[in-house]
Amino acid sequence: MPNSRDSRKRDRQSKAVRVHNRSAKSAMRSAVKKFEYNLDEGKTDANSLRLVVKALDTAARKGLIKKNTAARKKSRIMKKVNKLEKV
Repeated sequence: MPNSRDSRKRDRQSKAVRVHNRSAKSAMRSAVKKFEYNLDEGKTDANSLRLVVKALDTAARKGLIKKNTAARKKSRIMKKVNKLEKV
């Protein structure tokens, strides 16, 4: 339990930030999973791809995931999209 006034405030702030980050990270993951599910069903378009890439970039910019993790996820998604377009 924090003792000083400053540490109590810092504890409150960290809890609020943690809750916000958790929901933002969950929304990003949900967007990616939803896109990949629709991609497997063949029901995807350029707009939904743009939204997923934007969600990954935003998460990386805010420090929720690392920059290289976002790049890797985007690369794998684009690989699947391009593979689907060739068929």
